[in-house]
Amino acid sequence: MKLRIDHADLAAAVGYAARTLPSRPPAPVLAGLLLDATGDERLRIRAFDYEVSADTTALAAVTTPGRALVPGRLLADITAALRDDVHLDLDGTRLTVRAGSARFTLPLLPLEEYPALPEPGTITGTLPAPAFAEAVAQVACAVSREEALPVLNGVGLRHDHEAGTLTLSATDRYRYAVRTLPWKDAALPDTNTVVPGRALLDAAKAAADGATVDLVLPADSNGLFALHGEHHTTTIRSLNGELPKYASLFPTEFAHTATVEIAALKAAVQRVALVSPKKDGPVRLTFTGDGTLALESGTGDDAQALDAVDTALDGAELAISFNPTFLLDGLSALTTEAVTFGFTSPTKPAVLRGHSSDDQALRYLLMPIRQTD
Repeated sequence: MKLRIDHADLAAAVGYAARTLPSRPPAPVLAGLLLDATGDERLRIRAFDYEVSADTTALAAVTTPGRALVPGRLLADITAALRDDVHLDLDGTRLTVRAGSARFTLPLLPLEEYPALPEPGTITGTLPAPAFAEAVAQVACAVSREEALPVLNGVGLRHDHEAGTLTLSATDRYRYAVRTLPWKDAALPDTNTVVPGRALLDAAKAAADGATVDLVLPADSNGLFALHGEHHTTTIRSLNGELPKYASLFPTEFAHTATVEIAALKAAVQRVALVSPKKDGPVRLTFTGDGTLALESGTGDDAQALDAVDTALDGAELAISFNPTFLLDGLSALTTEAVTFGFTSPTKPAVLRGHSSDDQALRYLLMPIRQTD
């Protein structure tokens, strides 16, 4: 293998594939990146850890086609530091990387031990890449970080063929985030799958700069999800099981609604939460009829904080307490200037939505914290 490639193109391609590399590879060869210089003037770079695979290409002036398996994280660090055209030259058991006056010689990993990468199935449908990346990021804030229930570490993808929609959802049992997208050419019957949240978020972010993404939804649990971008393909093994049904959890009628400017509310929550002895100590929100939302944190002999912002309340005065981190996550996920809270009672979950948003926009269900007066 012998080729020349733009340093920025190489760094971007290597960086995309390297994010898939496992921190603790189940086999030494899975710490490598597979480089494949083809005769069509492209360098193909792939990574695989049995659960997630990355496959990307970059334009290159290929003199001699060839393949090599090289230490992935080391190559990523090197390519990120280069600033001139890069020359790759495979000679026996070493790969030479040259750019300007810099020269690196890398050992090779045994190519014959590298497993075959999975082949994604038939494309299910197409979405605008920025919209899909935004939707994934919005619901990913509710993905559980606990390992006790692995299915809660994922994002649910529900395809409704008749409605022509793809609904993304995530929950950690304390909040539930749901976002729906219309999509075209969705050819699969109704299906549900749960995809590991971190891997899906990384793949969606990497593809966000493109115009569109093609998705492959598996027909059964533990199947293979795939995302095709303009130059990238990522496959992710889906999780066994399903997320809890969310339709019955979201109330459709509210006894109280309140609208608040998001920026002002986030700043106030961050201020009053400073006095909490615990990171997740509750923040109490009191919505009053005079257009004021009072925020309180801290109790008894501990430090205490008070703040207030403007609100528009429809209904009787209401006091409710939330985990401040979970509240801030929901506010940050909204893309509008104001949030509308929907309440049924101070002890039941509240629904946060962007003010004047439609039914397909983000809905964020948040459990309150019960406090004794």
